[in-house]
Amino acid sequence: MYIAITRQQLGDNFRGSVRDFVNYLEKENEGKSMEQQELYFNQGENNIETERVIAEIDANTTKLKKRDPKFYSLVISPSQRELKHIGNSPEKLKHYTRELMKAYAASFYRDREVTVKDILYFAKLERERSFSERDREVRENQPYASQILELKHRIRDIEQGEGQGTIEHLQEKIQTLERGAPHQQNGKRIVPGMAKDGHQSHIHIIVSRKDMTNTHSLSPGSKFRTSETTLNGKREKQGFDRDSFYRAAEKTFDSKFGYRRNFVETYHARNLLDKDPKRFFALLLGLPTHEKQAARQLLFKAGIKVPTIPVNKVQLAYKALMQLRKGIGKAMESGSIGI
Repeated sequence: MYIAITRQQLGDNFRGSVRDFVNYLEKENEGKSMEQQELYFNQGENNIETERVIAEIDANTTKLKKRDPKFYSLVISPSQRELKHIGNSPEKLKHYTRELMKAYAASFYRDREVTVKDILYFAKLERERSFSERDREVRENQPYASQILELKHRIRDIEQGEGQGTIEHLQEKIQTLERGAPHQQNGKRIVPGMAKDGHQSHIHIIVSRKDMTNTHSLSPGSKFRTSETTLNGKREKQGFDRDSFYRAAEKTFDSKFGYRRNFVETYHARNLLDKDPKRFFALLLGLPTHEKQAARQLLFKAGIKVPTIPVNKVQLAYKALMQLRKGIGKAMESGSIGI
């Protein structure tokens, strides 16, 4: 399970409204009839129109300054293995999202209990994902992409009378490179923007920075899990525990759907990789045989080969370990492993 929390983008053309982001999320609805379109949902409602989303998020900004983010975006991206487990069911994903938002609310550290009833949010299911520059397949295809681009420039120069050579010969070279790229999908070289095959369902959530009453700020972007600050002469609790939220997200999915999570799929593993990679590697190699085999398969699908180094060695081949960490880190960032 890969979850990203992002604050509203504050670019040079910042207007404060959620409209641009909502319009971006309409990309999968383009060209579809109203019956085919995916609408928004929240904790208790389905089929919410975009104009209502914009109106309620934009109106819930009391006392926020012009350059303050007015909303946060959450992206909930189950791995293909997790999606397969639930049959890629839209209803199960929506049910999971509603349970997840209970954990989101509970992760705030405040003087009073925060529940999902305090959270103003709208969520939307998307069924497609595209390859980006961060994906392993795109990165490993890049040398071929660079050569192809150079050959296309040479062809353009010849067509404009500024270069020499045979266009047909250069086009043959391009076709050879296209076929030779290591990562293909349906007979074509994988490039950024290409739609990914298989189950790709994920959830986008727009969460207001202010609570449902438009009174209290609930920012998941807080630097603190738990802290206290003085506001108008009064001590107040503040903070958002992301660790708690991510663990709860994982636990909720597993318990609701009876999912048996492998070590490399866990948030605990990602934490270890960041903070104690040697221990991560030792635990990975020390798994029971069947779990270790499953872990290796998951990592292999992400393009990561785990070296067979005895766990009882004091030195765990530092260079190999760092390469493993780098590879797994990139796979995690792009959601390839699904953490």
